Amino acid sequence: YTLEDGPNLWRIIMAGKIPDLELTPRAGTGKGAARQARRDGLVPGVVYGGGEEPQAITIPFNILFKKLKDGGFMSTLFNLKVEGSDDVRAVCRGVQRHVVKDLPTHIDFLRLKRDSRINMNIPVHFLNEETSAGLKKGGTLTIVRAEVELMVTAGNIPDYIEADLENLEIGETINISDITLPEDTRPVIADRDFVIANIAAPGGAADDEDEDVAEDAAEGETPEGEAPEADGIFDSEMMTAGGVFEYTFTEAGSFNYYCTFHPWMVGTVNVE
Repeated sequence: YTLEDGPNLWRIIMAGKIPDLELTPRAGTGKGAARQARRDGLVPGVVYGGGEEPQAITIPFNILFKKLKDGGFMSTLFNLKVEGSDDVRAVCRGVQRHVVKDLPTHIDFLRLKRDSRINMNIPVHFLNEETSAGLKKGGTLTIVRAEVELMVTAGNIPDYIEADLENLEIGETINISDITLPEDTRPVIADRDFVIANIAAPGGAADDEDEDVAEDAAEGETPEGEAPEADGIFDSEMMTAGGVFEYTFTEAGSFNYYCTFHPWMVGTVNVE
């Protein structure tokens, strides 16, 4: 599958810092109205979810293009302001792009209530690199996960989570259990204590186990002895920068699959 809306990796803005985004209601629907909106310099879209009817909207092309270029748009919680409607918190769930020009042609927003539960990729901030025991001895920090997918509430979304490196020695790892998570927040992956980062020995002289962990992380594989993270599941970490899912099957058979953030992506793959 190739998805035009790209990976859904959300950068979180804390409550109180939620930026406004002004949209205009769109009277017409369908391909004709959408084409007319684009000719008028607008990008058509829809706001859905939150127990309300979907609402057709437009956003000026220049504004959307600039925000996408600035970065972080797909990861920002917005306060949507639509004329004639109450303000609502929402996240962008997809930006469709022209297949040749790569310019935005359609946008989707998902409404969120304060108590809505949603999966979001939260950045990891690494603390005390200057005083880290292992780094001071010449070790190298290997970041396995720069972001962690967490289930959070829309009214209490963390800006980031913190991993403390101060007492980490060469060959040791930081796991998700070593990180203090905000209240009512938990990792989406709940069946194992997955690695966030480790400190490798200097000059590539890490022991075999640490080398295997680093290589597996770089290749998107799961270290031996751990349950495979995406066995039959497509998640955001399996998507390349071009929006293409990559998965290698190691044996023949029939495999059911689904996508963690596009629930309509379900089916069966037959591998011979």
